[in-house]
Amino acid sequence: QNIHLVAKWLSSLEKKLEQHSEGSHQNFRVFISAEPAPSPDSHIIPQGILENSIKITNEAPTGMHANLHKALDNFNQDTLEMCTRENEFKSILFALCYFHALVAERRKFGPQGWNRSYPFNAGDLTISVNVLYNYLEASSKVPYDDLRYLFGEIMYGGHITDDWDRRLCKTYLEEFIKPEMLEGELLLAPGFPLPGNMDYNGYHQYIDDALPPESPYLYGLHPNAEIGFLTQSSEKLFRIVLEMQPRDTSVGEGGVATREETVKALLEEMLEKLMDEFNIAELMAKVEERTPYIVVAFQECERMNILTSEIKRSLKELDLGLKGELTMTSDMENLQNALFLDTVPESWIKRAYPSTASLGTWFADLLTRIKELEAWTGDNPQSFLTAVMQSTARKNAWPLDKMTLQCDVTKKNREDFASPPREGAYVHGFFMEGARWDAQTGIITDARLKELTPAMPVIFISMYPCPLYKTRQRGPTYVWTFNLKTKENPSKWVLAGVALLLQI
Repeated sequence: QNIHLVAKWLSSLEKKLEQHSEGSHQNFRVFISAEPAPSPDSHIIPQGILENSIKITNEAPTGMHANLHKALDNFNQDTLEMCTRENEFKSILFALCYFHALVAERRKFGPQGWNRSYPFNAGDLTISVNVLYNYLEASSKVPYDDLRYLFGEIMYGGHITDDWDRRLCKTYLEEFIKPEMLEGELLLAPGFPLPGNMDYNGYHQYIDDALPPESPYLYGLHPNAEIGFLTQSSEKLFRIVLEMQPRDTSVGEGGVATREETVKALLEEMLEKLMDEFNIAELMAKVEERTPYIVVAFQECERMNILTSEIKRSLKELDLGLKGELTMTSDMENLQNALFLDTVPESWIKRAYPSTASLGTWFADLLTRIKELEAWTGDNPQSFLTAVMQSTARKNAWPLDKMTLQCDVTKKNREDFASPPREGAYVHGFFMEGARWDAQTGIITDARLKELTPAMPVIFISMYPCPLYKTRQRGPTYVWTFNLKTKENPSKWVLAGVALLLQI
C-alpha cells in the first residue's frame, strides 16, 4: 500500500481520536495493529497516538518448552486419530514437533546454530505431517528413508542454501526418525525420551512434566554455546548504548579526553606501527622458481599493500581534518566514529580479509599477518592449501584432480618445529568451536566449560568432516574440510556445530 497515503490518514486519525476523547462512551476503545517497519524512515505512526496508547507486542516464543507446545498447537485430538497406523504416526508426529521447535530456536545460537538464518514456519510442519499421513496409509512398511528425504531435503530443506546446514538438518532427522523410535529407546535430548502412545492433552502434559530445563543440551550443543550467545547479545547491547551517547566534544568531568583527542592518539599510534609496503618487484627479482607457494605469497603481499596503503591514506587524511587543514568529509566522519567506537572502518573491511574482531584486536592481528608474510608463510588459506596439493602433485607426477588432503593433527605447537616437512605442510593458528581436540588420544572430545574456542596443535596436512571457516560468522567464510578422528558417532559433532576457525 502507499505509505504516504497511510501517513496522511494516520494524522487525520490522530485528530479524530482527540475529538472523541472527550464526551465519548467510557468503554470506547480503538485497537490498531501494525507490523514492524523495515527501516526508520517507515516509522510513520504519529507520536501523539503512540504516547496515548498501551502498546502490546506479539513476540515469537523463546525456549524449547514454549516452542514445542506451539508446534503441537498446530494439531488436535482429531489429527492424532486420523491415521490407521496410530503408533507410527503419533511417534513421528511428536518427533517432527520437536525437530520443528529445535530448528526454529537453534537460530538464537548464531552461526554455531545455523550458518545462515532460515524462515522455517508452521506450514513446513503441517505439510510434513500431511505427507507422513499419506505415506503411512499407502505403504505396509514405514518408509523411514523416504520420509527423512522429504522432510529434510524438500519441506525444511527447501529453505536451506548452505551445504553444512543441509548436513545438520539431515543429521537431526537421522537421529529422530528411525526404526528404534517404536522400541521406546529413542532420546530426543538427554533426559527426554520420545513419549509413547498418548492422547493430545497427554502430550502437552508430557512436555510440562518431562522436558528438562532450557539448555544447549536440548539442541545437541555444548553449554559453551550459550556463553557465546549471551556474550554476543550483551556486546551488541553495549555497542548500541555507546552509539547512542551524545557526541559532545567538550572535556567531561575529571578532564576525560575528548572524542577528538581519543581518536587522534589512536590514529598516531596506528600510523607509527604500520610497516612499509612490500616491494613486489624487488621480491620477484630474488626468486629463482615461481612455485605455487611463492605465487600465493606474492598475491598476499599485493593484497596487503592495497589494504595498508588505504589505512595510511585515510588516517593521514583524517589527521589533517582534525588539525583543521582539510574540510571534514562524511568519509572522514565515518572513520572518526569507527575509531572511537573500536570498530573496523568500512573502507578497510572492503580491502581486507573476513573478520568479526573489534578494531584493536583486528589491528594487532593485521600486524601479525604482515610479520608472517615477511617470513614467507602465505596466508590465504584456500590458495595455500591448493598450493600444497599442486607442489606434491608436481613432485610425484600425480594427477591433481585425484588428490585430496590427508590431515594429521600433531601433538606439538609451532615453536617445536625447526624445519618444514619433506612433503605437504605444517599449518597452525586454527581454533575449534563446539568441542576440543584431545592431543593425547588424538580425537575430538567434549569441550571444557568456559573454553569457547580452544587452540588446535599444529596440523600436518599431507572422520569427522570438519569445516574450516575464516571467522566465527561461518557461512560464506568457508575455506576447506578436514577429516578429524572421532571415537563417537560423527553425528554428535554435527549437531554440536563443531567447526575449525582461523580467527576468533
